[in-house]
Amino acid sequence: MKKIAINSKNAPEAIGPYSQAIRTGNIIFLSGQIPLDPKTMELVKGIEAQIKQVFENLSQVIKAADASFDDVAKLNIYLTDLSHFALVNEIMKTYFTEPFPARAAIGVASLPKESLVEADGFLVLE
Repeated sequence: MKKIAINSKNAPEAIGPYSQAIRTGNIIFLSGQIPLDPKTMELVKGIEAQIKQVFENLSQVIKAADASFDDVAKLNIYLTDLSHFALVNEIMKTYFTEPFPARAAIGVASLPKESLVEADGFLVLE
């Protein structure tokens, strides 16, 4: 099956050998986004700002794919401290509407660039 790379100049550049997203057929796979400011490539400060930046970065890649958060079928959230889970839920509700995507929230020991949060997922287009 053909793979098409999706990239947005409004989201952080990949910091390794990967694409921001890949489309194959009607499925778009989003690479993990950490809370890098796309202009400076530096982490934003504070857990609330980091969660919002992750969703903003995902939003820009999703827009570059001519899709929306409504198309997200599965989302994975990685947190270095699961006590921030409720805050993720609160902020997530400002980006998604029901029916919400399937989701996993996973506690991890560390993330790239000492980020506190990362998210990835996939979209299914009609």
